[in-house]
Amino acid sequence: MKGRPDFQIRAARVEDVPIILELISDLATYERAPEEVVATEEDLVEVLFGATPVAEVLLVFEKESPVGFAVYFYNFSTWLGRPGLYLEDLFVKPEKRGKGYGRALLVQLAKIARDRGCGRMEWAVLDWNEPAIKFYRALGAKPMHEWTVFRLTRQEIAELASG
Repeated sequence: MKGRPDFQIRAARVEDVPIILELISDLATYERAPEEVVATEEDLVEVLFGATPVAEVLLVFEKESPVGFAVYFYNFSTWLGRPGLYLEDLFVKPEKRGKGYGRALLVQLAKIARDRGCGRMEWAVLDWNEPAIKFYRALGAKPMHEWTVFRLTRQEIAELASG
């Protein structure tokens, strides 16, 4: 990616919300779940740029065209006593893969994690996504086989919260 003036990574701005939502939809299609996207532009404006933002987004552009993004937020490691950077989503349009955009996004995230004093970076990958798994391993990332992800959806959260 060095020396390519047609390439840019930058933090998303509120006017980028339509681009972000389009990339979310593209990711959901790639992950075989396009019907699961219920986020709206209004939702994204609130959670990314409202009074209390809960996540941040990096966008990667080829010339003027958005080709990928990374959505991340901070968690906390009690054992390390440090924040961690959690990568919620990393996506590069399939036709733009192999050009270094994904690696460039991860390098930028590593710089952010380093500069903000994070003790680690973590993310999840679908077990069928072999290209992503190979890519992450090539960067030195290690799978955490001893951990199982658990999830409560909105309905289960409401049921649990009600007592």
